[in-house]
Amino acid sequence: MESKVSSRLKQALAPQVIQYVFLPRLNREFFANFEMLHQVNFAHLAMLDAQGILDKAAAARLAAALLQMQADGPNEVELDPAREEAYFNYEAHLIKLVGQDTGGRLHTARSRNDMGATIDRMRARDFTVRIATALGELATAALGQASKYATCVMPGYTHMQAAQPITYGYYLSALVDAWSRDMDRLLHVLQGTDASPLGACALAGTSFPIDRTSTSAMLGFSQPMANALDGVASRDFALELSAALSIMMITCSRMVQDFYIWSTPEFGYLSFPDRVASTSSIMPQKKNPAVLEYLRGKTGHVIGLTSAAFSTVKSTHFTHSGDSSRESTRTCWEACEEALKALDLMKLLIEEVEPNQVRMAARAADDFSTVTDLADLLVRRADISFRDAHHIIGAVVRQALDAGMPARSITPDMIQAAAVRQLGRQVALDADGIAACLDPVRNVAARQSQGGPAPQLVLRRIDEQGLLLGRKKETIDAVVQRVDDAREALQSRIQALVSSHAGMSAFQEN
Repeated sequence: MESKVSSRLKQALAPQVIQYVFLPRLNREFFANFEMLHQVNFAHLAMLDAQGILDKAAAARLAAALLQMQADGPNEVELDPAREEAYFNYEAHLIKLVGQDTGGRLHTARSRNDMGATIDRMRARDFTVRIATALGELATAALGQASKYATCVMPGYTHMQAAQPITYGYYLSALVDAWSRDMDRLLHVLQGTDASPLGACALAGTSFPIDRTSTSAMLGFSQPMANALDGVASRDFALELSAALSIMMITCSRMVQDFYIWSTPEFGYLSFPDRVASTSSIMPQKKNPAVLEYLRGKTGHVIGLTSAAFSTVKSTHFTHSGDSSRESTRTCWEACEEALKALDLMKLLIEEVEPNQVRMAARAADDFSTVTDLADLLVRRADISFRDAHHIIGAVVRQALDAGMPARSITPDMIQAAAVRQLGRQVALDADGIAACLDPVRNVAARQSQGGPAPQLVLRRIDEQGLLLGRKKETIDAVVQRVDDAREALQSRIQALVSSHAGMSAFQEN
């Protein structure tokens, strides 16, 4: 028994090859790529017709059959893994509709290699647009909360130790800046996908007079890829997309880790509604942060999927092969699906979490995160170096900790005594000045340097961030509109091709 797809192969595929290689690939790719395969076929057919490579009657019959297959959907195609993969199964069904001669003509001047590369770019483009849109929605939701809580004072942390007062709104605004860079990386991926490999054929183009610029435009690309070998050999756009998703998910996971700690009773900064929590099967008091744990875990999965893609490609030759072109991209699509789910959950968390403003402010007042301003005050008022001021206030903090005193209980006498020990002289700080430094609200308000947490600065920055997100959204929308317009125009072109031979009663040749 011969191969079902080539007379070159005189043996049928081994059952193990079918079971482990081609059946899984067919199941993964046929349904996911079905509509994109239609678009590629439409564009190629329209170009073959326009270039006179196919006669009008054959082109019209193919157009009618392709439209019928599109309307019927993928479930109407009988799948046989012995035909290796998606396109040969698609082509076999097309041949059933129009006959061997006409059906076989559609594959003139192309290869599965350039078709697969084109579909991968279309798929990456679609995922990138969806993910960038979802990320923009997350960032917009975070900006809304940041504006609402721009004056919600809390301790800021370094090394998981109280550092300096900030606000919850300032924290969220910082995350939006990081997510904005993630969006920039995704927009760069969009640029990288914006060239069509169709017409590259196996790797060296064709002697037929094809028009690659035309097929590129019909599929919503701005240009064809310049080098045919690069067109079929490279899936770097998928690697870049995977890497961008890993970086994005790491940012999300770091926020999740903060939320995880801050929602514990020991911190008590954040609370979540019951509808985003789970419970215990044995301990009736438990309210578990299941969504947070899921998101941390999914970050690990996305990073692993990215690592798998890089490892798969690293030792392949610079040409088309199953591992460099097929196995390397499958993890990207899974990572995209996971990222979309994660972003939806992240947006839910951002919108649903409630900060305990009283608790946050109390901790900021008591945990010594305000005392850097005391050192600054010594520099301004007592004309001493910051290093000496640092030593003086460090000694005061040590004394307060030993005595079990909160930061707000620091007195002028404590600072005076520490200054005498450090400098051998007295310094003059009044109680009002000390109180202003130790008040977390006034402390934050005084931090007017660029990028600081003063509420008016945060609110101004939120407005700027909103405008930046709006411009990124316009870029994404423009890509979506271009692709949609191209798809509609291509569909109309194929329908017009059928109408040009409206007298035909069937797909088959007369």
